[in-house]
Amino acid sequence: MKRVLVVDYSQSGQLSEIAAQLIAPLRDDGHVVHRETLVPVEPFPFPWPIVDFVDAMPECVQLDAPPLKPLSIDADADFDLVILCYQVWFLSPALPITAFLHSTEGKRLIGGKPVVTLVACRNMWLSAQETMSRLITEAGGTLCDHIALTDSGHPLATFVTTPRWVLTGKRDRFLGLPPAGVAPEEIRAARRFGQALAAALDRNDETTGQPMLSGLRAVTVNPRLAISERAGRRAFGVWSRLIRAFGQRGSWQRRPILLVFSLYLIVMVITVVPSSLLLQWLLSPLLKSRLEGLRARLELPSGSQAFNLEKYDQSR
Repeated sequence: MKRVLVVDYSQSGQLSEIAAQLIAPLRDDGHVVHRETLVPVEPFPFPWPIVDFVDAMPECVQLDAPPLKPLSIDADADFDLVILCYQVWFLSPALPITAFLHSTEGKRLIGGKPVVTLVACRNMWLSAQETMSRLITEAGGTLCDHIALTDSGHPLATFVTTPRWVLTGKRDRFLGLPPAGVAPEEIRAARRFGQALAAALDRNDETTGQPMLSGLRAVTVNPRLAISERAGRRAFGVWSRLIRAFGQRGSWQRRPILLVFSLYLIVMVITVVPSSLLLQWLLSPLLKSRLEGLRARLELPSGSQAFNLEKYDQSR
């Protein structure tokens, strides 16, 4: 019997559903799972008022997270495995998970422990995961596996459906576009990761530092999106520093520059991102080897292979 700490934060409830699917097989196998849901001192709204949403960008990018309410467990509690479930805000980890990783308690809980990360988002999570990997390493943890579940809709469709969900709370079909978020069947299929982790814990595989979720299609990377993410990350870095120069989060002095940033963001989404993807598609024959190498690197450590899918039958 092993002890597993699951840390999560979910605004819409989608990530909580996925975490529940992952946890169930661990408990069924007799492992003790403590689920710690992070609670900010000042709750973040959902759906987001648009001003509050944009106003959160600078602190997300600069990793300047507000405090959390005290955890329900002692920071000296010992676990064999830690699973961090997080959202992506502005190509960065959501502020509550950043706050946890920056906190003394969070560092003590994951220090010296194998860590699995789980993200559920629209489709751009690579920059956020790079940040998560760095923060985990700085806290003394070892990242063993990563799971990424994304909206399967066309990227251009999700540019409409995801903001609608975030700003209105509505995720149903809209203007002929599919519902926003991770598909229900993908959420149910997340159970396979819990099955594989339970089996790995039975074999003490968590002590090896090697991936435990290989062959389960845990991560699928579109390398073209990685290039767009890097450009967006650089732009957010510039804008975040500029906006913070006008005042703290929530201050009225920020409002004018936030309006300018919002207009920039709309223009970028409508023009720059589609143009970048089109250009990469046109140049794909020339970029093929580079993109494949980038894909292989970014899919580490768990990978997109599917050789273990039948072993961990998703219907069980």
